[in-house]
Amino acid sequence: QVQLVESGGGLVQPGGSLRVSCEASGFLFEYYAMGWFRQAPGKEREGVSCISRDGGTDSRDSVKGRFTVSRDNDKNMVYLQMTDLKPEDTAVYYCAAKFSPSTWWSSLRDVDYDLWGQGTQVTVSS
Repeated sequence: QVQLVESGGGLVQPGGSLRVSCEASGFLFEYYAMGWFRQAPGKEREGVSCISRDGGTDSRDSVKGRFTVSRDNDKNMVYLQMTDLKPEDTAVYYCAAKFSPSTWWSSLRDVDYDLWGQGTQVTVSS
């Protein structure tokens, strides 16, 4: 069964840190590019960070220097380490996967991904 399961969300104060995780199963994880997306209430889903098969990363400007995406192919896991969190980071965070013949490809566009998790809520509030 193909599955992506996010975990690690929660409530954190502004300036705090949080790591969300995504466990993949049912497919050959090492052949997939991975992305993290988020959706706040009343807003469209947006790309946060992505990582290619060979570990190349990209992030949206608003999180650069604060968020770090990483992957562990041995554990079929992808992580999003978030630091200096701001109230505007509050959203449901989703991981997504896309089979990629290229080792260097990844994308911040949600339309490029076809496997999705159910999401984990991250709330930044004092």
